[in-house]
Amino acid sequence: MEKRNVKEIVKEGYAKIAVKGGSCCGPASSCCGSVDLAEDISKKIGYSDEELKIVPEGSNLGLGCGNPVALASLREGEIVLDLGSGAGFDCFLASSKVGEKGKVIGVDMTPEMIKKARENARKDGYKNVEFRLGEIENLPVSDNSVDVVISNCVINLSPDKDKTFQEAFRVLKPGGRIMISDIVLLKELPKSIKESIDAYIGCISGAILKDEYLEKIKKAGFEEVEVIDETLFPVELMANDPTVNKIIEKLGVLADEVKEVSNAIISIKVRGIKPDGKC
Repeated sequence: MEKRNVKEIVKEGYAKIAVKGGSCCGPASSCCGSVDLAEDISKKIGYSDEELKIVPEGSNLGLGCGNPVALASLREGEIVLDLGSGAGFDCFLASSKVGEKGKVIGVDMTPEMIKKARENARKDGYKNVEFRLGEIENLPVSDNSVDVVISNCVINLSPDKDKTFQEAFRVLKPGGRIMISDIVLLKELPKSIKESIDAYIGCISGAILKDEYLEKIKKAGFEEVEVIDETLFPVELMANDPTVNKIIEKLGVLADEVKEVSNAIISIKVRGIKPDGKC
């Protein structure tokens, strides 16, 4: 798939999720718009009951693969940027961490998601959160202007991951940090799944090998790049997910291949630092 085609496909897929609610990316999802389902997914990937209660209704679509806010050690007064902010879930959690003196910026390329996030912020009175329409490969954010960049199961969707990490590096202040939850591979996927549009929207076929992913972060200029946690992303638990159903039914993927894929996909939590130039 061409890069532009990938972007349009992903944008269209997530626009539908924004309108209908629900997830095509979590480990037990169904895109059915169930609040209980989204919360169940979120608990499995690291969110607490308290975190799920304090965010605006409709902001949690169950789209993540980890909880980057919990691992980012956010401090009061910091400026946080969320790449691929969706309906604003992680932004709202970060908002309470940085306080009134801080600020949270969410960037998403899907207009429907931005609209939903802004509505969520407005109805719950968030003053230190804003959402900007834009691509993570070309961020509408100034150089050296944010303290922390977070992202949750989004960079795997980008057809130009090198540019995405370069942009994250550009907007961070010297000494700033990234904290990313994402999907990567331990081995290459079968060609039938790699080329699947539905799998791409479902965060599967856009993923790259773990070592390659980490190397791209380092190549962008980040130091102290470290995987602080990794877990299997069990595709076999996605039995009700249209993504997996389409792979199995339309592409004729065998059960053994699905099992093989499940052993190849992991969720990682990665952090890195932009050098401050003092050493």
